[in-house]
Amino acid sequence: MTEANNHRALLKEVGRAGLKKGWSGFVWMMKIIVPISLLTALLGWSGLMRHLDFLLKPLMGLFSLPPMAALPLLIGMLAGVYGGIAAMVVLPFSTAQMTLMAVFILMAHALIQEGIIQGKSGTHPLKATLIRIGAAAVTVLLIAPWVGSSTAMPIAEGGAFAAAPAIGEVLRHWAETTLRLSIKIFFIITALLTFLELLKAFDWIHPVVRALSPLLRIMGLDRKVGLLWMTAIVFGLSYGGAIIVEEAKSGHLNADELEILHLSIGMNHSMVEDPPLFLPLGIDPFWLYVPRLLMAIVTVRLLRLWTRYARHSRPAA
Repeated sequence: MTEANNHRALLKEVGRAGLKKGWSGFVWMMKIIVPISLLTALLGWSGLMRHLDFLLKPLMGLFSLPPMAALPLLIGMLAGVYGGIAAMVVLPFSTAQMTLMAVFILMAHALIQEGIIQGKSGTHPLKATLIRIGAAAVTVLLIAPWVGSSTAMPIAEGGAFAAAPAIGEVLRHWAETTLRLSIKIFFIITALLTFLELLKAFDWIHPVVRALSPLLRIMGLDRKVGLLWMTAIVFGLSYGGAIIVEEAKSGHLNADELEILHLSIGMNHSMVEDPPLFLPLGIDPFWLYVPRLLMAIVTVRLLRLWTRYARHSRPAA
């Protein structure tokens, strides 16, 4: 009976901690989403981006996206996933177009901040950043024919942004869209953080890492990097950065193992938290998980082949 009471008390504590952290994380996200989404809505209304069509149209056309898609991609690369979502949601993109943008942003976001973290924990920041951007671009190019995107900008529901509406209409559309997205994000992030608190409370993270050993082998990673890989997968590079940096300093892993790990998690971190944030936009979960997972596997395997070839081709001393 005492054990049952202890479990109930622990679950209550987990629930309170999850709700508290969920609210804290939600407020932090809103500080990013609200101003960026408003700025994006005003930029879309102003027509300033259309003056750059001659530059953006050829580049975005390669990815089967309209020129306006450059704005969410750029914001995502600099400000992170939340900023990219904020920019996407207030412009009238199709689901297929948002799918391609989501894949790119999930693989190449917050590049300055996360590049610094990767630079402090085992790989060159510029190299890690360029590989992430290149892998994101190749992945979008490969899946674009299957997603069915086009370079035409759809007309928003109700004609919003179609013929330079009044500023009041733009602000109303922005407020309604942002409110709906915010409510969905609050429930998603609270549920995820509560789940993570549950894993920590019952000390399930290490057993999960052991259970994932076969997946690590498929991805071309050594079991020694399992905890760091799990940290990045669950908490991301920003939240898990301190753990990754400290473990890298400990000297338990050599330079090659750290570089291979960083190539993988650069494309595949925050797999628990970030992809579900795009679900309210109607994007199929398959595209949010599978393409970047496969790209990480291919990239690591190619690097291992190249390393092996380079060693064998070196002249003997």
